Amino acid sequence: MPDRPVATGRRIQDPFGFRAFPQVHGAALESCEALRRIVEVEINCPTENPVLAPDGRLYHHGGFFAAPLALALDGLNLALLQTAQLSVARLNAPGRPDLTGLPAFLASGPAGGSGTLILEYTANSAPAAVRSCAAPASTGHAVLSHGLEETAGFAGQAARRTSRAAEAYAILLTCELVAVVRALRLHRVAPTVPAFTVAAAALQPSTEDRPLTGDITTATEPLSQPAEL
Repeated sequence: MPDRPVATGRRIQDPFGFRAFPQVHGAALESCEALRRIVEVEINCPTENPVLAPDGRLYHHGGFFAAPLALALDGLNLALLQTAQLSVARLNAPGRPDLTGLPAFLASGPAGGSGTLILEYTANSAPAAVRSCAAPASTGHAVLSHGLEETAGFAGQAARRTSRAAEAYAILLTCELVAVVRALRLHRVAPTVPAFTVAAAALQPSTEDRPLTGDITTATEPLSQPAEL
């Protein structure tokens, strides 16, 4: 084969945070949809025991045993962990000069500015919180009532873990949103994605070094109305 010049100055591959987004985030969306279907069924199931049936008789049953709900919540927590890890990866990417050509950590002004570096600390704590919630509650075991109630679904525990995971995940997405808006400003590109447009209008326009707590708090508002964005 004829000799070909070796390309220089170009990366071999893009980060997984972007390439694997459809596969990972798609799985999380499917988990949310599966949970919605199960909740719709469970919320319409009789949970009192015994249940008074239309024929006037009382029947003992296991309708209160919400194993499908617990399993769906456990699955969602695992899916959230996967997409949270990619969110952290995407947060780091805009501040890498080799990927975007922008200043390191999206810092501006005098040399040594930290830019969005502090966001990485906050963002990396979120997957740790989600990971602690991702241990399946369905693996729990309990024996009560002289052995008659010899197992449990643990849906309540799974729901509490999902609630904590969702709170941590929201903070992580907010950090990513703040970083993206700053990257667009440094790149001098007007945002076109609705969530970015709303966030850009709400966040401080300055890119100087400053505490970003206020930015994170402000950016939570665009995340509170995902259907519209």
